[in-house]
Amino acid sequence: MNDTLFVTIAEIAGVFVGFAALISVTERSGSGAAQVGQIRAVVTDGLLVVVAALIPVGLEAYDFGDHTTWVVAGIVYLILIWTVIALALRSPSNRRLVVDQARSEPLMTALFWVFEIPIQVPLVLIVLGVNPDLDRALYLTSLLFHLFEAVFVLAQLVYARVDRHLG
Repeated sequence: MNDTLFVTIAEIAGVFVGFAALISVTERSGSGAAQVGQIRAVVTDGLLVVVAALIPVGLEAYDFGDHTTWVVAGIVYLILIWTVIALALRSPSNRRLVVDQARSEPLMTALFWVFEIPIQVPLVLIVLGVNPDLDRALYLTSLLFHLFEAVFVLAQLVYARVDRHLG
């Protein structure tokens, strides 16, 4: 395994967490509920990618073998994704934000959830052992789409802030 690639992805995701944190600190008073939700999403996605990118790096030390390492990493990553989704939707304010955003921006909301397909399907394929030779590539695909999801939300956040200042 090439640890450097996964560590680099973790570093990139950490930058997104930093951007979102910086935005939240610099304009705390002017943040509406939607922007707070977007900041949370960028931070959560970024942190999830950091952790998920480092899972196979940590597992490699146990010398389970390539396929077992990727299966365990895939299972842990899926559990993390679904735990984050479940915890986020448990909060009444988060549920309200999701519903409000779906009503006000249905296309953007749909695009956000469409990202979940290439994030989660590759992990399921790894766990099912469909093609062990592609485990690393499938895991990398999932990580990159998760990173793209964070970029998508960060871009929405930045454009909303610019529009608010110009309008």
